[in-house]
Amino acid sequence: MTGTLNFVLRTQKTLKSGKTPIYLTYSVHRARLFYSIDRNIYKEYWNTENKNAFYIPKKEVKVLLPGLSPSEFLTETEIEEINKTIKDFESNIISIENKFVANKIQFSSQMVIDELKNINKSKTKKEEPNNFLFDFMDTYIKDHEITRAKGSLSVYKSVKRHLEAYQKITRHKVTFETVDYEFFNKLNTFLINRTKTDKADVTSPMLNNTTIAKTLSTLKTFLGYARKQGIKVNDSYKDYSISKQKLEVIALEQHELDALINHDLSNNKRLDRVRDIFVFSASSGMRYSDTALLSREHIINNEIKFVVKKTKQKLSIPLNSISASILDKYRNDKKILPMVTNQELNRCLKDLCKLVGINTPIEIVRYYGAKRVEVVYPKYELVHFHTARKTFASLSLEKGMSAEEVMLAGGWETYNSFKRYVKITEKALKLSVTKAWGEVSNLKIVG
Repeated sequence: MTGTLNFVLRTQKTLKSGKTPIYLTYSVHRARLFYSIDRNIYKEYWNTENKNAFYIPKKEVKVLLPGLSPSEFLTETEIEEINKTIKDFESNIISIENKFVANKIQFSSQMVIDELKNINKSKTKKEEPNNFLFDFMDTYIKDHEITRAKGSLSVYKSVKRHLEAYQKITRHKVTFETVDYEFFNKLNTFLINRTKTDKADVTSPMLNNTTIAKTLSTLKTFLGYARKQGIKVNDSYKDYSISKQKLEVIALEQHELDALINHDLSNNKRLDRVRDIFVFSASSGMRYSDTALLSREHIINNEIKFVVKKTKQKLSIPLNSISASILDKYRNDKKILPMVTNQELNRCLKDLCKLVGINTPIEIVRYYGAKRVEVVYPKYELVHFHTARKTFASLSLEKGMSAEEVMLAGGWETYNSFKRYVKITEKALKLSVTKAWGEVSNLKIVG
């Protein structure tokens, strides 16, 4: 090399984040110029002697940078990327000098730096555009508005908001290339430490582990979709394992459903209709999206025959005494059922279940990072329309139907998707064991 090349930290340009930009210095005939390599680093990670970055184990970082969030610790991959950038700049400088020498051109520091700028401009054009991942996510949401339920797409919108917040707060650019295994680790930590804000910008409780697991799982699904569309992604994200907490299954027991059915609501037309819609779902296993689309044309030979909106699966559900009596109640109405919005149903269901006395204390346990939080609610506060489908699954098993029969009737395609809806009651377990092994006669147990 003809000129003198060096890499330094420009401490006078230290950013608010605490990181310092890395510059190269290049001089020919003592004319020295500075040029940013567009990389920033905490000075503790910089080896002044070797003029490169080096990895520091997490335990040591906590001592050296006690105020730094774990999500901001530099990984070995990030250190390698910084050093690769340094090597690339060094190679480019050598190539530029060699070109000048080969053409017998007397060059200066400025001429070399100008050539370097041209190389970087050309390279930048080939790199992933700013916000490409976010724009692609917007396109994904728009393209699936017709075929996907609004609820499922709202999860993708939430994931996008979290990623944008991560990029803004950590100043780490989020691209398909940077979303790797270590990124998932950092995002998980970021979400644990992050608080949610509502529209009034009032701080509310931190995201719990269940919500975080859903966010990470949805991001994985999105990356898989992008890869199938020909987008270059960092496949190491596939190795990241997501730990999911087993959630409580809120379903009505038989005596609670009976109380709901038999309660006199003759003086409350609104709750009477909400009750009928809920009980119809609880006795048929139908989702809200399918119940809302149900018409009289779907009733054939005492069966409900339709194509499930969510799975596109053809389904035949036999009517029973409860579901048939509800349809008969509205036989003279224009609509087969007096449907209202899902939001209105959920709002009224809590009032209805409270009125009926469905108030068994239910403990809900959630984890926020390593912190366990237990809250006890009266059961009516936890009931929503989807509780009906869970009630159908649980009570059908309790009444002696096999898991395969319940899955077929309710349109569950795999047992993994089905078991999330099932609450095996003590009564159901006792009935199953008795049926398999025989009933216990009067038995004296000698202690």
